[in-house]
Amino acid sequence: MTNAQSTLEFQSNVSLKARNTFGIASNAKRFAEVTDEAALQRWANEHGENERPFILGGGSNLLLTADITEPVLHIAPLGIRVVEQDATSALVEAMAGEPWHAFVLWTLERGLCGLENLSLIPGYVGAGPVQNIGAYGVEIKESCERVVAVDLRTGELKTFSRGECAFGYRDSIFKHLERDRYAITRVYFRLSKTFSARVTYGDIQSELAANKVASPTACDVSNAVIAIRSRKLPDPAVIGNAGSFFKNPVVSVAKADELSAKHPTMARYPAPDGVKLAAGWLIEHAGWKGRTINGAGVHEKHALVLVNHGGATGASLWQLAQMIQVDVLAKFGVQLEAEPRVV
Repeated sequence: MTNAQSTLEFQSNVSLKARNTFGIASNAKRFAEVTDEAALQRWANEHGENERPFILGGGSNLLLTADITEPVLHIAPLGIRVVEQDATSALVEAMAGEPWHAFVLWTLERGLCGLENLSLIPGYVGAGPVQNIGAYGVEIKESCERVVAVDLRTGELKTFSRGECAFGYRDSIFKHLERDRYAITRVYFRLSKTFSARVTYGDIQSELAANKVASPTACDVSNAVIAIRSRKLPDPAVIGNAGSFFKNPVVSVAKADELSAKHPTMARYPAPDGVKLAAGWLIEHAGWKGRTINGAGVHEKHALVLVNHGGATGASLWQLAQMIQVDVLAKFGVQLEAEPRVV
């Protein structure tokens, strides 16, 4: 953790344009940088009953459509350490403000495995459990042992076990049921010292084969994922985006079979409660790939990614998203759900 922060210091009318990966112009009426857990606890204890803050992390899963009138708390404590370890695994504590990808690389440098498939995902560690981030067959819930958060109404520090986090597909208790009630400050990961490859996705297999890697290490898988994501997904520093904008919808087997009969090339994957469809495929085949309206567009290489070509507002991006939802529902009878938080 950083040096102790005695109290939260608020600034007025702070621009959030550089604090959201869409690059949307929006202002915070009041803004405070939070680098210390205890300072956040004190603020919540004194103000939590009367104020409902807006929690901001890396801004990578957020679409701002207006200015924020609530006090904005930018959760940014730093620090990573191994809490305990034995011959087979290690328990790692990561503070919420650590950049996610840098944290993944930190674990790999120390021979700790389990997060390699989640390389190059934007955002902070603290946002990972909120969204139950996942990629290439791996979700954070598999390695997240517990989460520590500040109750923003009382200032109390609460520990959530993996079960109490209520992880689901791109979901958790922090995203809906207790949204804005808790600010995650620390996350604990149980990581293995023995590598077990998770390379069933065709893209990873092709990347490894292209590099003539027959027996991949965790670093090999991480490098493959980095290469794939770098090719497919635009860099938010170059063109504003929040990564995948829609969740991959899960439908019944009967509905999937109905669609497959009409569209034999449609991508589909088994899911515990039905069949998962590829939202990007649905959007592309609804005719939206590469289209732009009022500066808001669908990326020409990856239809699941909405982009700010410059000058787009949060409202125009949200309007584009809703138009896509309407068309996909009309063409395929499938409702798409937005992944980022829309404010």
